[in-house]
Amino acid sequence: MSRKYLFVVSILIVIALFATACQPAEEEAATGGAGQGELVQRIKDRGSVVCGSRTDLAGFGELDANGRNVGFDIDFCRALAAALLGDPEAVEFVPLSAAERGPALQTGEVDVLSRNATWTSTRDAQWGNFTAVWFYDGQGYMVPVASGITEIEQLDGATVCVTSGTTTELNLADSFNQRGLDFTAVTFEDTATVYSTYEEGRCDASTSDKSQLASVRQGFANPDDHVILDITISKEPLTPAVPSGDDQWFDIVKVVVWGLINAEELGVTQSNVEQMKSSDNIKVRRLLGSEGEWGQSDLGLPADAIAQAVTAVGNYGEIYERHIGSGGLNIPRGPNSLWTEGGLIYAPPMR
Repeated sequence: MSRKYLFVVSILIVIALFATACQPAEEEAATGGAGQGELVQRIKDRGSVVCGSRTDLAGFGELDANGRNVGFDIDFCRALAAALLGDPEAVEFVPLSAAERGPALQTGEVDVLSRNATWTSTRDAQWGNFTAVWFYDGQGYMVPVASGITEIEQLDGATVCVTSGTTTELNLADSFNQRGLDFTAVTFEDTATVYSTYEEGRCDASTSDKSQLASVRQGFANPDDHVILDITISKEPLTPAVPSGDDQWFDIVKVVVWGLINAEELGVTQSNVEQMKSSDNIKVRRLLGSEGEWGQSDLGLPADAIAQAVTAVGNYGEIYERHIGSGGLNIPRGPNSLWTEGGLIYAPPMR
């Protein structure tokens, strides 16, 4: 074998090895991925959590009279910042349309998505990591009272306003096709346009998660002229989601959800956190970081991470009542009650 041939082969091997070594980094850059703890460290270095959110849906994410972003999903972002950074205001909110949610996670534009995102198997495979159910919902239909419509079959041939790029759009098709009904979907990426179009009478019905329909109807000029049908066509578990790649961050987001739920179950509220740190109940003391461990040191969180979160925004029930319950949309908790009260809200023990 000639020296020249050996030299060429050696060069090709070196190039191949270099390309292989560089490939993971290039793929990571393309997908916004991060290794174990890298995203957590970036958040700490930046001093804020970048939260994909919304500003257009009362109860979940909207701007108040002072231009402050408030809502059920918004409070979770503040709880997360309080737990990790000790400051509930250390959040950068990035308003996203429904269609922008997946790409924002995939590219790492946001650290966490807390914006009415339904957890599905396809999204879990493509978007990132979905964490823990934050709100149980189901899709329904809203129609004008004057239409006299009470069931889906009466919508045969109807035009239906729906937000594009959502599971809502897919469920709408399933709902009609399964029954052999015809419909015309009138789609918009912007949620506000969907409902203004419906309210103007350019659609026979609109469809979305029932909580969203209730929120939007509340803002209509004549809310009582519209009714949400007593029909649920889908399961809509809504949950915060994070980019793939950093299991530490994935676990932190989950544990903050669980901490807020456990706080409600154990009677820890925004007003009694300090008092409860010396509770007779070991579960309470452990949750609030005054005794023992629930994994906070492994996750790089301060001992009082959950205490900080509850102090900032309250426990799960307080957040719900403030925005979705009696203080907001006035939607009964139903499946979003604690498991001890017949609901589906259940979290692993903090220990």
